[in-house]
Amino acid sequence: MAAETYDVIVIGAGPGGYVAAIRAAQLGQKVVIVEREHMGGICLNWGCIPTKALLRSAEVYHLMHRAKDFGLSVDKASFDLAAVVKRSRGVANQLSSGIGHLMKKNKIKTVMGEARITAKGKVTVKTEKGEEKLEAKNIVLATGARARNLPGLEADGDRVWSYKHALQADRMPKKLLVIGSGAIGIEFASFFNTMGADTTVVEVMDRVLPVEDEEISKFAKKQFEKQGMTLMEKAIVQKLERGKDKVTAHIESKGKTEKMEFDTVISAVGIVGNVENLGLEDLGVKIDRSHVVTDEYCRTGVEGLYAIGDIAGAPWLAHKASHEGVMVAELIAGKDPHPVKPESIAGCTYCYPQVASVGYTEAKAKELGYDIKVGRFPFIGNGKAIALGEPEGMIKTIFDAKTGELLGAHMVGAEVTELIQGYVVGRQLETTEEDLMNTVFPHPTLSEMMHESVLDAYDQVIHM
Repeated sequence: MAAETYDVIVIGAGPGGYVAAIRAAQLGQKVVIVEREHMGGICLNWGCIPTKALLRSAEVYHLMHRAKDFGLSVDKASFDLAAVVKRSRGVANQLSSGIGHLMKKNKIKTVMGEARITAKGKVTVKTEKGEEKLEAKNIVLATGARARNLPGLEADGDRVWSYKHALQADRMPKKLLVIGSGAIGIEFASFFNTMGADTTVVEVMDRVLPVEDEEISKFAKKQFEKQGMTLMEKAIVQKLERGKDKVTAHIESKGKTEKMEFDTVISAVGIVGNVENLGLEDLGVKIDRSHVVTDEYCRTGVEGLYAIGDIAGAPWLAHKASHEGVMVAELIAGKDPHPVKPESIAGCTYCYPQVASVGYTEAKAKELGYDIKVGRFPFIGNGKAIALGEPEGMIKTIFDAKTGELLGAHMVGAEVTELIQGYVVGRQLETTEEDLMNTVFPHPTLSEMMHESVLDAYDQVIHM
């Protein structure tokens, strides 16, 4: 059977791949997308979206317990875990089916199956019906990543869970151990802790949320501990002894190893890129620690082959993948797009309290040799935060003392994952402290704290 010819073959239909396919189609390219499991990839089906649905249930449940603070009464607040999970899966399924509709609307052919690049510009897909051969001048790899499995800490779906098991939990953990305090680990810890699990988090680095600004990590840690979480930093889970209805974890901390019993363990120790069985080695594609090495335009060094999203390395964020997808589609169509700058991509963690950041941390800015000005503003000084009953939080901004450039912004507190975009736009427009000071922020809003934090960096803060 002769191969079908296209302008672009996209391998992987997650937030990188499907966006690349749509943009390429908009630019007049003939596009085919290959997906081995489900449209929307991990993000829509098993990541960003369903976790946010779970966390929303936890947030509402938390507020039910605080009803009295708002002059309300709720009798015996309770939850049905199966219904909480069912809602989360429903949200994921709704969005996943929407991607199929977008492919049809943009006249993009979809092939369900496992792709392998057999030669430059040639792809063979193993489908349920057999093999399908595709050819194109350009191939975009968007195969994503999966959870890292450490020896001895592997998920089994019974007592030791991966994120997938946690997303469709069939029982509520009583005593939970979460290994890893990055975004995935801390979000699950936050969910189960709020729902009533006695939660312990073990982090190998010297602090929880290790990629965040140190001050923000410390603030978040205090809040987590107030909520009853146990946080063990600079600690390693050496092994797990699995029993019938319990797991004994051997945790090394401060030079001592102690044994602790849990009924459930969630392993969230990072991710590895899906680089296997794609034929990359035969093409001479360079792979470093399970990620494809690319230049700033996501080119792999093999003519016509691009890699975007999680497979192309950090930051492992859906919005980074989508933006790279657009950039690559425009490059293929002969346009002149800007490269995606990692330091201009915001990170958002939907724990309680939320954490969000963009740009350099204070430590990184100093390490890069900047002379800096730092501003801070607490939620307790903001009228809207107090009216919401959310007085715990802070916003921190970092400026280049010489030029006034906004180098970084870091936040912890209610709704900061929405607020951060103001600073992201500011950085994109190369804003200075003067621009931000002269911007009128609406009242009463949480966004006013963004203004005050900037003013504080230059000793002009009003409400503190």
